[in-house]
Order: sequence, then C-alpha cells, then structure tokens
Amino acid sequence: MENIHQLYGVFAAAVTPLNPDLTPDLEGLKQLLHFLANRGCHGALIMGTTGEGPSISIVERLSIYKTAAEAVKLIPNFQLLAGTGTPSLEDSVNLTRAVFDLGYSGVVVLPPYYFRKISDNGLFAWFSQFIKKSVPTNGAVLGYHIPPVTGIGFSIELLSRLKDSFPDQFLGIKDSSGDQAWARTLGLHFGNDLLVLNGNDSLFSLALKSQASGCITALANLMSPLHRAVWDNFQAGFPDEINQNKLSKVRELFDRYPPMPPLIKQVLSRVYGFPMWSIMPPLLDSNSDLVNNILTEYIAALE
Repeated sequence: MENIHQLYGVFAAAVTPLNPDLTPDLEGLKQLLHFLANRGCHGALIMGTTGEGPSISIVERLSIYKTAAEAVKLIPNFQLLAGTGTPSLEDSVNLTRAVFDLGYSGVVVLPPYYFRKISDNGLFAWFSQFIKKSVPTNGAVLGYHIPPVTGIGFSIELLSRLKDSFPDQFLGIKDSSGDQAWARTLGLHFGNDLLVLNGNDSLFSLALKSQASGCITALANLMSPLHRAVWDNFQAGFPDEINQNKLSKVRELFDRYPPMPPLIKQVLSRVYGFPMWSIMPPLLDSNSDLVNNILTEYIAALE
C-alpha cells in the first residue's frame, strides 16, 4: 500500500496542558509540541485518551486543535492527528470537519461507545455516515481500537468492510488493545494493506514485526527518544532489544498505577521542567509520595 498520508513512525498521544482553573494552557501546548518534535517524534495525537479528550468540551477542543495547528507550522514535517470520536455522530462530524479544515493529517476515531452491545452492521452504518459527512477524499481515518476502555472494538470483518468501502479514507487502526495475538493477527490478515499504529509500548517491536507502521503512545510524551531508536533501528534491519526492554519496563510500571494522564503530567513536571498541569475530573492528581516512588523506578528503568 502506498502511504500517501505519510502516517508512520513515532507519535505521542499528547497530554493536554490545563491551568488550575481547568481551562486549556494553550501556550503550554505549544511548548509541549516543540518538546516532542525535538525528542524524535514524527507527530502527535491531540485529544486522545491521554489528552483527556472525552472530558473536554467541544468549544475547548476546537481551541486546542487550532492552537496545535498553529504551533506545528513552525515544526517542519511534524504530523498532527486529532481524536474526534464521540458517542454523538453529529459532534464527531463537526469536530472532524474542523480539524481537516485546520490541515491535520488525519483523525483517530473512537467507536460510539455508550451503547456497547452493537453489531458490526451498526458500527459500519455509524462510520459510513461519519466518513461521508466529514472526511474529505484525501482525509485519513484511523479507527481507535481500545476495547478495555470503550467496551467496543473493531473486528477483522469490520475493518475489512470499512477499508473496502472507503479505501482512500479509512486507512487503518490505532491498536491500544494491548493484545499480542491481535497485533499478530492484524499483520497476518492485512499485511501492508491496513495502516496500524500500535498503542502499547511493550508491544512496539512485535507490532513492527507484524507490519505496523509505527506507534501512538502515552509514554512517548516522556520517552520518545527510545521509541525513535527502536523505530530507526527496525527500519535499518536491526531489532533494538535494549531500548525495547526499557520501554517495556516503564510501561509495566505505569500500568500498575492507572490512569496514566495524571502520572505523565507529574513526570513531565518533575523530570522535564514543565508546569504541574491540572487534571480534568473525574481523574485526580497522583499521590505525591507514590509519584516519588514511581520516579525512582522510572529513572532506574532508563539506566
């Protein structure tokens, strides 16, 4: 498959900087995107799970999308993806139209996750309407497969049907299932015909071996030089077990203390000098003593 959208490599699922009053820190977002670009990221996902997208209002999401688009004008070749999926078809359509108007490279779209016992036919009908109403002919759509959170996933049959029906728009999937067998199945079934960006750091090398095009992960906010090393070495034909092991250790550490956005914001502040950005309820700030212990393990895992 010729990847005309150039959606490959290391993407950070960017946190959303929030002020103490829970309004977006737009200057902080610009600084974060430059930080990520300077540490090897090919791009960033704005308003994904790590970005607390479902917790943030439509109006504020639009201002965040716009600020990110302005920021990357000064970052050559940096790709922006936007999380635009909501349970509402109309809200998803309006958000998606807006980000394509802003010049985003693509959207990562959750299935409509409120009604969980939905057939593939129902999901196909929703995505068909979504694509027809909001995605330009050169727009890229990735389904967001994260069933542990949404309770709804993409089957092989649904992916095939969407890909066949919208071959120039529905390009693939962000796979945040954390399922090794599923990562292998995607590669075996689709090969290069489906663009896969893996969402679990522990499975990054496995996903690349299974013909994934890269990753979109929360930990790339912190560790993108290691992700980039794994990516670059894989492209050169040299599997990077050392850096993959470091990624796996830190992922295991962070998975022990969910949810991830508060902890990532803490580490960005304490280790990398960013402000201590707030968290949107219902998420809460991480316990300070716990963070101290996690930081000790985090630093040790990088040595």
